[in-house]
Amino acid sequence: MSEKREQWSSRIGFILSSAGAAIGLGAIWKFPYVTGMSGGGAFFLIFVLFTVLIGLPLLLSEFIIGRGSGREAISAYKKLAPKGLSVWIGRLGVVGCFLLLSFYSVVGGWVLIYSVMSVLGKVIGDGTAYGALFDTVTGTAWVTIAGLLVFTLANIVVVSSGIQAGIEKANKYMMPLLFIFFIVLVIRALTFDGAWEGVKFFLAPDFSNITGESLLYALGQSFFSLAVGFSCMVTYSSYLKKDVSIPSSASTVVSLNIFVSLLAGLAIFPVVFAFGYEPADGPGLLFIVLPSIFSGIPFGALFLALFLLLFLFATLTSSFSLYEIIVAATTANGKYSRKFSTWIIGAIVFVAAIPAALSSSSLSSFTIFGESIFDGTDILVSNILLPLGSLLIALFIVHKMDQKIVQEQFYLSNSLSSTYYKVWRFLMTWIVPVTIIIVFFNTLGWI
Repeated sequence: MSEKREQWSSRIGFILSSAGAAIGLGAIWKFPYVTGMSGGGAFFLIFVLFTVLIGLPLLLSEFIIGRGSGREAISAYKKLAPKGLSVWIGRLGVVGCFLLLSFYSVVGGWVLIYSVMSVLGKVIGDGTAYGALFDTVTGTAWVTIAGLLVFTLANIVVVSSGIQAGIEKANKYMMPLLFIFFIVLVIRALTFDGAWEGVKFFLAPDFSNITGESLLYALGQSFFSLAVGFSCMVTYSSYLKKDVSIPSSASTVVSLNIFVSLLAGLAIFPVVFAFGYEPADGPGLLFIVLPSIFSGIPFGALFLALFLLLFLFATLTSSFSLYEIIVAATTANGKYSRKFSTWIIGAIVFVAAIPAALSSSSLSSFTIFGESIFDGTDILVSNILLPLGSLLIALFIVHKMDQKIVQEQFYLSNSLSSTYYKVWRFLMTWIVPVTIIIVFFNTLGWI
């Protein structure tokens, strides 16, 4: 049996694996600093609205396409719409996942480095300047390359072995533990003097700082944090059994994602204000604030090490899904084995990620359109390719896919009324594409 015919062993296994794909750097690392740079509470509110009204319908759509075709991303569109250019939606997803991995793996390397350092007791210490420590780690070329290499090898080993026994089984234990540790983190963060200012910044909407660019960031973040737009969930749901309700599963994944984003904000921003950091400090925010939180907790070094290891797992489960879409596409025709393809793809990703890894050291002076290689790739993926991919998926499922298959997959294994289907279809027909186009054009200054 070919790899694309594998199946998740249970509904909870699929949900936790999908949540693992979504809940990683998007919700835990990227969300706090993007929120900080975009005004706080108003951004969070817009993000939640986009996630429910845009992200959820899109996630449900990718689930329908994946299980409805029983194929990985490229073959799925080819099977469901043999004529025309729809297959390029899947190809865009594969290219997008590759580009995403080229900077995602760099941050994964940072998490790995911090995990090792925390286990060795090299992070928390009296008088440690955590901002300077982060600058040292990311600004030392050999350290970032080493982290990138080990992170890439970890992905290769797991993905080359298949998905069910490794990813699914681990998710059942690690994701609940991540939630528990996050709640502990939030409780501690809220006890700091001045923490309430951070809570107000995060939860009290102030729309004076919202711009067209902020809207695009919120839209991109909703795509990024749910792993939609690049057809990753098409590939994941192609392994889904017929006794699982797609709407219920999609709603659960979205709810978990919003909950983690809420926890991330409540864990980070109270400490940002309590310790005098800037909420717009950027990608290093999490690595600077987390040690500050744990330094004030009994056995803080141990808790930091455990949390970073769990965060590393969440980061890996997200990158597994990115690798999976590429590997599944290259092995679909049976010419190449999963193991061979994974090693080759991993090697190419490693080489492609080196420039982003050196953005804070050897290549710090090199910019593309005024941005570092790392930030430029992030903007290209999150603000251009993900919205474009999501728009194409919306157009495909409404105008190209056989609607009998769509309805069959929507209603399979549930007793939902036709109202739910009509609402979802209305959102996918009008709200999703129109919102993406308006926000994108506004950012370009066309409207």
